[in-house]
Amino acid sequence: MAQVKSSPSRAKVAESEKITINLGHVDLGQIDLLVDERFYSNRTDFIRTAIRNQIERHNDAVRKAVEVRRLELGLRHYGRADLEAAKAAGQTLHIQVLGLAVIDPDVPPDLARDTIASIRVLGALQASGAVKAALSGRIL
Repeated sequence: MAQVKSSPSRAKVAESEKITINLGHVDLGQIDLLVDERFYSNRTDFIRTAIRNQIERHNDAVRKAVEVRRLELGLRHYGRADLEAAKAAGQTLHIQVLGLAVIDPDVPPDLARDTIASIRVLGALQASGAVKAALSGRIL
């Protein structure tokens, strides 16, 4: 598989993704107590810290899985010029990202469909609704 060097995006990239979790009343109360006791600045600070601690605890397993699955780690941009270059070279992309994959807003759906054979993102995918629809059968 050929690698495509992606260009920086002009689009603004969100630095975080909002998630919703359900917690029991006692767990939530304990978090609030720790916040009141100033161990954490707020609930979000506690939850982020807990998540980071768990990720660190499993760091070796994550590192090995990233290597075995050949995932690109971090932020990956795919712009119109990148995809046009891949199309001109007769290449199709199999995108695999752990983090954030961004398909720039100026990428037309037909170009994405012609050049992206598959896409798997563990994290978040930012693309226009039209591009996501065009790739719907290829998003794993």
